[in-house]
Amino acid sequence: MSFIFVIYTVANADRANIGFALPFIQEEFNLSNTLAGLLISLFFAGYALFQIPAGYVIKKYGMRKAFALGMFLTSFFTALMGVVNNVLVLKLLRFFVGVSEAPVVIGSTVTINQWFPAKEKGTATGLFLAGSKFGPLIVPALCAWIIMTWGWRYIFVFFAIPGLLLSIFWYFMVRNTPEESRFVNKQEAAYIRDELPGKAQQPGEAPQKARFRYCWLDTLIRTRQVEELTTSKQVFRCWDIYGVALGYFSMVGIVSVLMSWLPKYLITERGFDLTSSAALAAAPFLGTVLGNFLGGVLSDRVLNKRRKPLMLLSAGATIFTMYSLVFAPESKAVLSLMLFMLGLMLSLGYSAYSVYAMGRASKEIYPVAYSVINMGGQLGGMCMPLIVGVILDRWNWDAVFIAMTGFCVLCFILVATVIEPLPKEVTVVRR
Repeated sequence: MSFIFVIYTVANADRANIGFALPFIQEEFNLSNTLAGLLISLFFAGYALFQIPAGYVIKKYGMRKAFALGMFLTSFFTALMGVVNNVLVLKLLRFFVGVSEAPVVIGSTVTINQWFPAKEKGTATGLFLAGSKFGPLIVPALCAWIIMTWGWRYIFVFFAIPGLLLSIFWYFMVRNTPEESRFVNKQEAAYIRDELPGKAQQPGEAPQKARFRYCWLDTLIRTRQVEELTTSKQVFRCWDIYGVALGYFSMVGIVSVLMSWLPKYLITERGFDLTSSAALAAAPFLGTVLGNFLGGVLSDRVLNKRRKPLMLLSAGATIFTMYSLVFAPESKAVLSLMLFMLGLMLSLGYSAYSVYAMGRASKEIYPVAYSVINMGGQLGGMCMPLIVGVILDRWNWDAVFIAMTGFCVLCFILVATVIEPLPKEVTVVRR
C-alpha cells in the first residue's frame, strides 16, 4: 500500500505540474485560454481513450508488466516536454503522457482488488486516491522553487526522474497475485482471500454467512441483490456502471480544473505572487488527501461497505462549496479555508467510484468494469479544462464556478439512479 501511494503520488505530480507551467507556456507560445485548455485536455484525452484497452491488456497479460511499462513511459514523455520548442510536439507529448498513464491507474486498482480482503478495499482505495491528491499537494511549492531557480522547462525534467526509477522497482518487487509473491505465505494469502478458518463446519452444514443489517439508508439508496458481472458483455450492458462513470465525469473534471487552472486564477485573477499562489493552490489538495482517506475508512467501517452514500454526499456538498467561490473574499486565509473545504467535500466519495466496481463485478472482469468507470471520469478531465478555457475567453471566473456547480448537480442526479449492490454471501437482517 505504501508503494502504491508513493508511485501514484509521482504519477499525479507528472500530470499536475503543467498547472504552474501554464502561464509561462502561454506566454512563450502565445496561446489563448482556449488553446491552453486544449493542451491540458490532451492528457485526459489520451488517458480516457486508452482506459478500456488498458483494462483488456491487464486482464490478458497481468498488471505487473503493464503497470511498470506505463509508469516508465509516463515519466519518459514528461521529461521530453521540458526540452521541445514546438507547440505541436508539446501537445503530442502531453497526449502520450495520458496514454502511458492509463495502465497505471487500472493496474493500481487491480492490485488493490487482488491484494486486499473485501473489508479493507475501501480503505486501501482511499489511500491510493489520497496519493493521487498528494502529488498535486506537493507540486505547487516544488514548481514555484524550480521556476524561480531554473525556469519552467525543468519542472518536467525533474519530475520525471522518480517515476523512471519506481517503474523498475515495481517490475522486480510486485507480482500479479499474492500467491505468486515470495513474500506471502499461505496464511497471508488465505486472509486476503477471506479464507481463514473460523468455526468448524459440520458435514452437510451450509457455510455461515456474514450478517447485513438492512436499514432506512438501504431503502433510500436502493440496496438490493444483483447479478455479479462476469463477462465484458454484461459490463457493457449494465446501466449502473454507466451511471457511476457519468457521475465520475464531473468529479474528475473538477479535480482536473483545480490542478490545471487554479494557479492561473490565483496569479492573474486574484493578483497573488508566485509564493502565495503556491500555498493557496495546495489548499484544496490538502483537503482531498484527508477526504480520500476519511472516505475510504467511513465506507468500510461505518457504512459497512456501502459505496453510494458517500458518492451522493460528496456531490451534494460540492455543489455548495463550489458555488461559494463566486463570493470568495480577498482574504487569503478565508480563501484558503474555502479551497480546503472544496477539496475535502469533493473527495469524500471519490474512492467509492473505484470500489463500486469491486462489489459489482468478479475479480476477473473487474479491470474491464473499472476501465469503463474511469474512462467516464477521464473524459470529464478531458472536457472540463477545455470548457474553462472557452468560458474564460468569453466570460469570467464566476461563470466558470457556476458551470462547475451545474456539473455537480448532474453528478448527484446520475449517481442517485444506480443500485447499491448487496454484499456477496450475506444474510440480510431487517430492522
